[in-house]
Amino acid sequence: MLKSLRNLMLTAAAIAVWNFGAAVQVQAASDCPRGTLDERYCDANGDLTADLPADESKWVNPDTLIFAYTPVEDPAVYKEAWADFLTHMEKTTGKKVQFFPVQSNAAQIEAMRSGRLHVAGFNTGSNPLAVNCAGFVSFTIMASLDGNFGYEMEIITYPGSGIEKVEDLKGRQLAFTAPTSNSGFKAPSAILKAEFDLIQDRDFTPTFSGKHDNSILGVANKDYDAASIANSVKFRMIKRNVIKESDTITIYKSQTFPTTGFGHVYNLHPDLAEKVRESFSSFKWDKEDGTPTSLKVEFEKSNEGQFIPITYKEFWEVIRTIDKANNVSYACK
Repeated sequence: MLKSLRNLMLTAAAIAVWNFGAAVQVQAASDCPRGTLDERYCDANGDLTADLPADESKWVNPDTLIFAYTPVEDPAVYKEAWADFLTHMEKTTGKKVQFFPVQSNAAQIEAMRSGRLHVAGFNTGSNPLAVNCAGFVSFTIMASLDGNFGYEMEIITYPGSGIEKVEDLKGRQLAFTAPTSNSGFKAPSAILKAEFDLIQDRDFTPTFSGKHDNSILGVANKDYDAASIANSVKFRMIKRNVIKESDTITIYKSQTFPTTGFGHVYNLHPDLAEKVRESFSSFKWDKEDGTPTSLKVEFEKSNEGQFIPITYKEFWEVIRTIDKANNVSYACK
């Protein structure tokens, strides 16, 4: 009998706990415990994110804050969507804020690691890499007004494809987005293997579209037989009339995963970091005249309307478990 994803994840979680305990023993005498973090970072408080450097000369306090949103869709769409929020951040921090339109998860991580990106929203799957390799400290996510948050991974196909259930993917093509994406690659890879004994290259032909909107459009236009996607992106595309709901059929829907995590680079001056956090917690999704902000116009399409506090250690535990199941390493190149 095949292992269920739950059993696979529990086993991986147990291994992860054992390994973490061993690491703590080895590093007990060190003044810079770091767990899985890159060697340039320390984690003395055990929250799994990089600590602010003790050496104040390593703190950064730029005149212009650079902000980037995860490249799940066309960056041009989100430069406009984030405009009102970034204006609010400028008022709160007293800094100029510039939107940085990144084209890939890898480029976004590298920008923060090299010091060219200060505040960002990293997608679910790339969050652990950003934390471990780029010193990303996530502290908030978007949620609905009733406090619910997250999205599901869906495997979609088009009407008449001949694919009616997951097992029908055998011998067909499945589009992923990028190797760092949770719903676009890592979660479906673990689920397909654990629950259906389907492995890429052996049982189906994988391809990579680069982004969720590319995968969704590819299926809707019958360029791909099927694709694994984040359904929050699909919902927004339907409400923007980019595709019709009838253009795709869902053959699998996962548990709920945390959505994009927002945060700042670890060595941002603590006074500035506090103001960045305040920018998220104090943002009003409607303007003073009652009209919606550009952020609300876009993200209410996926039923989001507030920022709520989170911790990487708690909210990304399931993602780290999936990574462990997929033998994903957080080693930085």
